[in-house]
Amino acid sequence: MTESEQAVISGFAKGEPAPPLWTPSAERIAATRLDAFRRHIEERHGVVLADYDALWQWSIEAPAAFWNDVWDFCGVIGDKGDGPVVDDPGKLPGARWFAGARLNAAETLLAPHAQRPGDAVVFRVENHPTQRLDLPTLRARVSLVQQGLRRAGVGVGDRVAGYLPNMPEALIAMLATAGLGAVWSSASPDFGAQGVIDRFGQIEPKVLFTVDGYFYNGKVHDCREKVATLVKAVPSITQVVEVAFAGKGDAPDAIPRATSWANFIGDFTAGEPDFLRLPFDHPLYILYSSGTTGVPKCIVHGHGGTLLQQLKEHVLHADAHPGDRVFYFTTCGWMMWNWLAAALGAGCTVLLYDGSPFYPDGTVLWDYAQAEGCTFFGTSAKWIDAQRKAGLRPGETHDLSTVRVIASTGSPLAPESFDYVYDAIKGDVQLASISGGTDILSCFMLGSPIDPVFRGEIQKRGLGMAVAVFDDEGRPLVGEKGELVCTRAFPSSPIGFWNDADGAKFKAAYFERFPGVWTHGDWVELTPHGGIIVYGRSDATLNPGGVRIGTAEIYRQVETLDEVREAIVIGQDWQGDVRVVLFVVLRDGLTLTPALEDAIKARIRQSCTPRHVPAKVVQVNDIPRTKSNKIVELAVREVVHGRPVRNREALANPEALDDFAGRPELAG
Repeated sequence: MTESEQAVISGFAKGEPAPPLWTPSAERIAATRLDAFRRHIEERHGVVLADYDALWQWSIEAPAAFWNDVWDFCGVIGDKGDGPVVDDPGKLPGARWFAGARLNAAETLLAPHAQRPGDAVVFRVENHPTQRLDLPTLRARVSLVQQGLRRAGVGVGDRVAGYLPNMPEALIAMLATAGLGAVWSSASPDFGAQGVIDRFGQIEPKVLFTVDGYFYNGKVHDCREKVATLVKAVPSITQVVEVAFAGKGDAPDAIPRATSWANFIGDFTAGEPDFLRLPFDHPLYILYSSGTTGVPKCIVHGHGGTLLQQLKEHVLHADAHPGDRVFYFTTCGWMMWNWLAAALGAGCTVLLYDGSPFYPDGTVLWDYAQAEGCTFFGTSAKWIDAQRKAGLRPGETHDLSTVRVIASTGSPLAPESFDYVYDAIKGDVQLASISGGTDILSCFMLGSPIDPVFRGEIQKRGLGMAVAVFDDEGRPLVGEKGELVCTRAFPSSPIGFWNDADGAKFKAAYFERFPGVWTHGDWVELTPHGGIIVYGRSDATLNPGGVRIGTAEIYRQVETLDEVREAIVIGQDWQGDVRVVLFVVLRDGLTLTPALEDAIKARIRQSCTPRHVPAKVVQVNDIPRTKSNKIVELAVREVVHGRPVRNREALANPEALDDFAGRPELAG
């Protein structure tokens, strides 16, 4: 923490702070890999770093030394070369990392020495039998797919796409692609055809991996018609490889250039996978912005930066040890899938799950965690809130003794959900609310296993990430709400956007507001604990009477009411100002009455301020959301104002938007 921040904190803190919900014991701290890293830095560099905050400060003041040590401590395989670790850490964008390095991310993820005997990958889909792969089997299958890719003409820089569930074949195809120096991109099979065309059509993949269908909520959903539409619309696809997953039979003739997974690899002999060592910033992944305000941006991430950041987060922040068993509920269309895959590089077993997290009931993920001895359990804030509202108490119904960390992301985790985790799930656990994004394929702020957890706060800013909070004039804030920024370069900054040769779109997206500073678009507060509170997206903040209000502040209050299942809030332009409009989805069978509306407003007024109180409360049937389960305030705002939503295909449930159009309640 800087001197200026400490000065602000000393003036800001009033009264006694609330006690932490959890504090690690001295023995637990001493056993963490983060504390071992801190001691390693002290010994190697002759510095004294008494705690996390001191280590964080050193990491941003000595970025070359820090990231060099992350490479060594986390076991990155490759050649660092003779060039500097970073040429100019103050240059953002444009700093160059490990200029002389040669590496391949897949080589570290599949390192034979990193994995203890036993499972490398475990896979479960709803109530189907569990599949297991040990590391030799995983490596052998990667080698087979690499041979198939070569035969299909895939080489360095070519794109390979996956339209797949969160299954072993997706992981295998990604690792095979990366090992050859090609570029991987994926989407979940619940995406509509046009949504996938909007993504893959821009990057022009040569090979597409897909399935005949997938399972969700106990039903089989056939994918083949969507795949046929996709392949016909994207002529760059010269080979389609279909996994027979849902029992729909062989690849139909209607899909051009299709073969089965079995045929794709069937006449090869398994061997050792190949890992072509590449420059540090050679493209590894292409991910996509949500696409709710236009065609999705294609964000390109490199081998070195992605690997370094994600290993740092697993090993140091998530305290991943070899042999740990790491789970995150995700799909192949969300960045957490790529993040989860990196746990292989920390020597961990990756636990994959596909299907509904509520089928056949709300305990299915806890069943999986118990059965597999999960040590790191990751999910979304919305899922934790749904567990709370369902009255589930998994700590009493399941053996969660192996779980050391529960992680949450996707949206801000409400303070009441912090209470719920420690009361109903597990009292002795590190609750790591984390936040970053597709933009950096990693986190700006996340957990620290050597520090307390405070209610409603993300624990710490990430090591090596010069995160700050700015006011509108670019002045740093502590204890006040402002823009989340990063003031110095970091290795996982994207290489750029696809088809953005001069970088103009990339610079406009992150560096237009404060030149030379990454502006992430989150409305946040840096706390006296050195933690972060996230209030929502800054482009969705409300501005009644010129006062900026984070949407998460309202959600935290509304969703504590038993009658309200979930909500979405927007600012409606009204009579030369902006008024707050709250839409609520109520529990089944309930109707919004004047008494309930008054109760909602009273809860917000009592817990926030009168300015937070909505001018209108309107009942709707559903909340529109992206494929990664994020609610879309901007799309709702467009519909309310009678403006078109340009890319409804980006939504998981676009039909939900219709309920917001032409509402008579908003006409007066």
